[in-house]
Amino acid sequence: MSVFGGGAPAQVARSGAGRQRVRTVVIAVATMMAVASSVVAGTLMVVAAAPFDHAFDKQRGAHLTVRFDPARAGAARLAETGRLDGVTASAGPYPSTTIRPVDRSGFPLPALTLVGRSDPNGAVDRVELTSGRWARGAGEIVLGSSFEGPGVEIGAVLKASDTANAPALSVVGFARSSSGTADAWTTPAQIGPLATRGNPVTSQMLYRLESADTREQVLAGRAGIAAAVPSGALLGTQSWLDARHAAGRGAAATVPFVTAFGVLGIVMSVIIVSSVVSGAVGTGLRRIGILKAIGFTPGEVVRAYVAQALAPACVGIVAGVPLGNLLAVPMLADTESVYGTVSLTVAWWVDVAVPAAALLVVVLAALVPARRAGRLPTVEAIAVGRAPRTGRGRRAHRTLGRLPLPRPVTYGLATPFTHPVRALAMLLAVAFGTVATTFAVGLTSSLTAVGSSQDPESRAAVTVTTVRAPAAAPPPPPPAGGDDGPPPPAGGGEEPPSPAASGGTAAGAYRPAAADPAKVRSALASPAGVESYYGKLRTEVAVAGVSGAVRASLYEGDARDGHHALLSGHWITGRGQIVVPTRFLERTSTEVGDTVRLTYRERSADLRIVGESFDTSGNEPEVHADMADFPPARPDTFLVEVKPGVPAEEVARELAALVRPLGGDATTVPPAERGGVLLLMDAMALLLTLLLVCVAGLGILNSVVLDTRERVHDLGVCKAIGMTPRQTVGLVLASVGALGVVGALLGVPAGYVLHGLVVPAMGRAVGTGMPAAVLDVYTPVELLLLGLGGVVLALLGALVPAGWAAGTRAATALRTE
Repeated sequence: MSVFGGGAPAQVARSGAGRQRVRTVVIAVATMMAVASSVVAGTLMVVAAAPFDHAFDKQRGAHLTVRFDPARAGAARLAETGRLDGVTASAGPYPSTTIRPVDRSGFPLPALTLVGRSDPNGAVDRVELTSGRWARGAGEIVLGSSFEGPGVEIGAVLKASDTANAPALSVVGFARSSSGTADAWTTPAQIGPLATRGNPVTSQMLYRLESADTREQVLAGRAGIAAAVPSGALLGTQSWLDARHAAGRGAAATVPFVTAFGVLGIVMSVIIVSSVVSGAVGTGLRRIGILKAIGFTPGEVVRAYVAQALAPACVGIVAGVPLGNLLAVPMLADTESVYGTVSLTVAWWVDVAVPAAALLVVVLAALVPARRAGRLPTVEAIAVGRAPRTGRGRRAHRTLGRLPLPRPVTYGLATPFTHPVRALAMLLAVAFGTVATTFAVGLTSSLTAVGSSQDPESRAAVTVTTVRAPAAAPPPPPPAGGDDGPPPPAGGGEEPPSPAASGGTAAGAYRPAAADPAKVRSALASPAGVESYYGKLRTEVAVAGVSGAVRASLYEGDARDGHHALLSGHWITGRGQIVVPTRFLERTSTEVGDTVRLTYRERSADLRIVGESFDTSGNEPEVHADMADFPPARPDTFLVEVKPGVPAEEVARELAALVRPLGGDATTVPPAERGGVLLLMDAMALLLTLLLVCVAGLGILNSVVLDTRERVHDLGVCKAIGMTPRQTVGLVLASVGALGVVGALLGVPAGYVLHGLVVPAMGRAVGTGMPAAVLDVYTPVELLLLGLGGVVLALLGALVPAGWAAGTRAATALRTE
């Protein structure tokens, strides 16, 4: 059945929709924009947490994972902590250690937290086997499901380390722990023989807490457990909130800004639909009177005008739902990767609820002006429809006529006062279009600032490496940590280079000789153009209480030029200090000022947290420490600053000539590239902004068309007494120019405020704050240009009807009522 319904009201609705094509397009596009953004926002809010919560509840995940020193707290003492107030269930103690296995070709895997469990079940953290079986005897290991792939499969044999006498471990299964309590599992009896001096055996306890919905509640549970064991027994903790945030981080980051665009779209749709239907009623009074005179009831008139809005709205909804599903696909793919085999799609009820809500909004928006049409008396509607409008706006015409401006301009400036409701609709359209543009410019600038802050190495002029790749080496694969994260550890110092770094496969690949960092450092002092430099090693470390390896950047020398943006505290200034991101603090339940134990190779150090860094590098936080705390570490990269006025290319060539004979290389630093997720956010912001601006422009166009057609007789009189086409264009543009100025004055501050609300919310969604460099992105010149953009939007929306009015002949205009 047609959306117009049946009978005479349907014929009236179809006739009105066919005659007013601009009105039809405006409603369709506005509704499509609102529906598409609402589908994306609703979908992302659903997938941000629901899959993780389902898996966590199914596995009875651990709210708190705690590592203890078995020499300070025995098994019986740890078992008693499971009966503390606020603890509802516990499991363990399980022996655990950290290993760095290598495959049969000698290629190292990431460091793994290995836990000894006799079976995957338990009161807490019922590990789910995704393939294979559980470890039953010596030499067997179960890996996390994220490691399953062509290189590592069931039956593969790994060595526990790269040492010659390291025991072999056969992979018998793959499993998944929703709370991330371990990276691999084996029998408890094997943990002792696999432990090393740098990674001794620790005791792991798993707890479910009575209250664990907030970080404060988890910290309170941690404090109670720490108080129940001897001082120094608790080595580290891991909160389930960190795993939960990581699971939905890719989608959650986009929810605030997509929701903001959705709200803007919905509000603009209400404004546009109400304005369009109100304009149709205002300009069709005579038609309404005739309809009533030939027998239409007030209810039929109301239905006819509501249907004129509902029909194009249905077209917009039909187009908006698939568009929203299409925009949600990249975000769903990013979140789906967290769950492996779990397939994420747009929830069916989102595709049903959003269109239903959109229809309701359109009906309510159209109902108010449509009811006004239904209440109009027949005789009054016919009489008013035929008579010229008088009275309204006269005072404005007299007041503005005294201004020292051409009469067509003052006439145009007074025009909005004749139809204040229509003028208000145009004003709001300009304002919301300016809000969307201002917000989008700030959002893209903030995303650019995020990208640059996550790549401090790009601020250096020249990069000197201790390894020179062969000329025929293929390009390395993308980073494993995600599009926006820094590249994986380079394995510098004494670690063997990865296959990607060596330009081939691990077995039989060409491995270039690494230059002695001391000789490279000496070469840096030769060129006169070198201003300063510092050494850096990207690697992996073990952190007491944290499952798996943690990415680390170790610095040699004064690394202030390469510091990350900080949320609190200060950058490392010497030994014994560490800077960590917000997620590390949450994951370990620590704060700035606390001490954590890091282990690199077999060297451990207790470091004090002196700063909280801004880090959006994905699920794996990166810590920063001084290389002097870990004597085995040596830099594999030197970041060089050149003196003012000295070309970086010249310094790079001079350094390359010095370090290439040693086995290293020197190149200029290329500009930082935007990551995939950031580019996706930029593209979504651009698309949604263009839709909103188009809706605003079409809304202005529709209002000016109605106003121009309504005043065509007056324009004919003006033309008859000598008004030129250029003056006619000036009159029409002046009628919207003032509204454009006021709308811009309202829209720019509102967009500025919206940016200040949404961007911090995006940071909170991914578990971090936002530094000033990301928030303070507007300049006075940009704000001025954005304001002028609002005026230009208003003028562009009025340009077509202005041209139509200028081209209308005086005689034709005078014959038109």
